[in-house]
Amino acid sequence: MKVVRSVVRGTGSYLPARVLTNDELSEMVDTSDEWIVQRSGIRERHIAADGEYTSDLATSAARAALENAGVEAGEIDLIVLATATPDHTFPATAVTVQEQLGIEGGAAFDVQAVCSGFVYGLSTADAMLRAGHARKALVIGAETFSRILDWTDRATCVLFGDGAGAVVLEAVGQSGDKADRGILSARLRSDGRHLDKLYVDGGPSTTGTAGHLRMQGREVFRHAVGLVSDVIDGALEDAGVEAADIDWFVPHQANKRIIDATARKFGWPEEKVVVTVDKHGNTSAASIPLALDVAWRDGRIRPGQLVMLEAMGGGLTWGAALVRW
Repeated sequence: MKVVRSVVRGTGSYLPARVLTNDELSEMVDTSDEWIVQRSGIRERHIAADGEYTSDLATSAARAALENAGVEAGEIDLIVLATATPDHTFPATAVTVQEQLGIEGGAAFDVQAVCSGFVYGLSTADAMLRAGHARKALVIGAETFSRILDWTDRATCVLFGDGAGAVVLEAVGQSGDKADRGILSARLRSDGRHLDKLYVDGGPSTTGTAGHLRMQGREVFRHAVGLVSDVIDGALEDAGVEAADIDWFVPHQANKRIIDATARKFGWPEEKVVVTVDKHGNTSAASIPLALDVAWRDGRIRPGQLVMLEAMGGGLTWGAALVRW
């Protein structure tokens, strides 16, 4: 039976020029390189410059992905941008990216699922491509989390960074079995009862301010492995593959201990796990596409391989997607 699959044609990423190290942070708040690395695995992160917006990061990543895919901007008829730090309350940051790329057709919109945003955006674009609403899509994760951090709160300001990553998807007719290339399955979940575990204490209809990120770190850690394991199991089951079939595990880059614990649960050795958290910190919706771009460009991920993506973020939201490259 012929089906349409969303095939990854290319990847791209962008990181702001400024690098903020743990040692520099230790001069700002009561912390140390040893404390940060031990608890998160993070050694440095990138910080957007004054006047450098989420749309700028997203556009740079999108251009890199288009070049990598060999696709002209005018061929794109869908842009899905995952971000929790948009340029404006409205319009969507995606339309700014659309304009900056010179695209005059198709649709562009944002999705907001915090750190799970890229998986949500990938699943949304996949559904639209399979339904025939578009042929080629840009899915982007972009964040300037430095703008919503409380730089006096050592529990949160040491964890996050800025950046953007993007993939180009194309709708391609295929045979409909697990050997197909493209997105094979995705599972998305949320549970608003856990809102207070990771949130921003502001918003247009509440405080009229952007607010600052607040997190119950131990509670988030406690839920993380169990929740993401559930959706990974579901994505594997939906695609009819086993955990042992996975070539690469590309998780949300929030915490090295969570990444390691999840990989161990599924029997994935360290050499099958893509880790960038040490260099990027937690870039929220940007973390998975940033890691994908690193692993695709350095030759680790190759065509035909099975790649498992997963993330958990504020809400709580979580999700997993299985892609054959």
